[in-house]
Amino acid sequence: MAEPAYTVASDSETAGEEKSSSPFPETAIGIDIGTSHCSVAVWNGSQVELLRNIRNQKMMRSYVTFKDENPSAGVSDQLSSEHDMLSGASIFNMKRLIGRVDTDPVVQSSKSLPFLVQTLGIGVRPLIAALVNNVWRSTTPEEVLAIFLVELKAMAEIQLKRPIKNVVLTIPASFSRFQLTRIERACAMASLHVLRLMPEPTAVALLYAQQISNQNVNTGSEKIALIFNMGAGYCDVAITATAGGVSQIKALAGSAIGGEDLLLSMMRHLLPDSETLLTSHGLDDIKSVGILRVATQEAIHTLSSQTSVQIDVDLGNGTKICKVVDREEFEEVNLAVFDKCASLISQCLHDAKVDTEDVSDVIVVGGCSYIPKIKSLVMSICKKEELYKGMKPLEAAVIGAALEGAVASGLSDPFGSLDLLTIQATPLALGIRADGNNFVPIIPRNTAMPAQKDLIFTTAHDNQTEALIIVYEGEGKKVEENHLLGYFKITGIPPSPKGVPEIRVILDIDASSVLRVLAGVLMPGSHQPINPVMGVRMPTVDDGHGWCAEALHRAYGSSLDLVTVQKKI
Repeated sequence: MAEPAYTVASDSETAGEEKSSSPFPETAIGIDIGTSHCSVAVWNGSQVELLRNIRNQKMMRSYVTFKDENPSAGVSDQLSSEHDMLSGASIFNMKRLIGRVDTDPVVQSSKSLPFLVQTLGIGVRPLIAALVNNVWRSTTPEEVLAIFLVELKAMAEIQLKRPIKNVVLTIPASFSRFQLTRIERACAMASLHVLRLMPEPTAVALLYAQQISNQNVNTGSEKIALIFNMGAGYCDVAITATAGGVSQIKALAGSAIGGEDLLLSMMRHLLPDSETLLTSHGLDDIKSVGILRVATQEAIHTLSSQTSVQIDVDLGNGTKICKVVDREEFEEVNLAVFDKCASLISQCLHDAKVDTEDVSDVIVVGGCSYIPKIKSLVMSICKKEELYKGMKPLEAAVIGAALEGAVASGLSDPFGSLDLLTIQATPLALGIRADGNNFVPIIPRNTAMPAQKDLIFTTAHDNQTEALIIVYEGEGKKVEENHLLGYFKITGIPPSPKGVPEIRVILDIDASSVLRVLAGVLMPGSHQPINPVMGVRMPTVDDGHGWCAEALHRAYGSSLDLVTVQKKI
């Protein structure tokens, strides 16, 4: 008998008719949508509870299968085997693809996935398609994520017996603001309102703050913890200082590396001449890639508990792989990934100005936390004999998100379990284009939020009456190395020699990480802007970041450039 499906179409119809039986009708749920798995949790009045799907699973696969005109996600869909997900009809790894253009290395590496990822290499979104009845059916990462969220929302509404509107979602620390807008768009498509988008290590930090606070031991003294979170798609590191339920993020570092990279490296190692096979999308090729992917994935899982594994697989195209792989070989093949993990930890410690002997606890979470090399690498750098054992690695982020959902919903707890606060930090620097083609940061990376900072600029040419404010985010010295967020013009600058007008640019980030850019013109002797100040919420750019930058350059060249005014010492 087929399992009952969630009736998504009736959500809005029943929302106004059924009275909620939940004691906390407005409590936001927490969702952790990982690259490979996802989970949902909610504060139940005394603690965080993870919700289960109709198959009693707390951890659900992050994929959407397109069958005819009725797509179904890993929340309700029951695959008969792992190979079914790799038949071309299922889209997964959506968190790796969302908000990226086709020149992005992450998108390029995704072309080896068993569904279609087609690129033109011109800086626009890639074409993504699932194979339905031997026809490629195009979609977008936002649509796939929205379908998935609709099922999660329906599942939560059935269990909690109330409409779900508000949500706290975890995100990778390395996500650009453009990617965040794409996540918000997918939530809106699923009729969900985002209360918070929390970097995954920040959510873990909130859970850690609650646990330390509940211990009632030296709650006033500050404890420094290093959080290392690595899943299938991303690796994030954070340094947090915790005292009395307050957790301040001292530094964040992240990169789009994860278990997917370990898997792809091993697939290429097992089948050295596999590039053509991996990037072809004929029916037989898709099946062969699926077989190779499953075998490699199972081998990596086995190497987490054994020192070696026998791989014996027939790819069905006359190619067979019969090989013993040991842990040392696996680690050598993925040396570049592990080196990147080590550099993120070192960068985070350096940015936070924290020595390893000052770190009280080292927390390792995420799907890759079970890999022995990951554990030993983190302990070695942090000079620790053991890791923090107070959390379940796969549940820590979603529990933190649910705690934030309760706090943001205004709930309180008589035992003080919700007397929590996380002071987030900006994962990337924010600034504008000035001094030629340079990126001039105004808000540095790892600035505590909310924050407001300003910088004074001036005109680059005599009698310049307009200035172009082009906003970027990132760490590169040149603007093309960073994410373009948006742009606007300042007009009405009085004609005067270059260097005379003062253009004050203010970047303001609120506690919800909403960025606004304000700019006004001041003339010598004046304390008030000569024209109304321009204020623009960022980002304003939709698709085609590279094209926008090129078009701006073609249209204006350097005629509306700004120059940084050096502060007098």
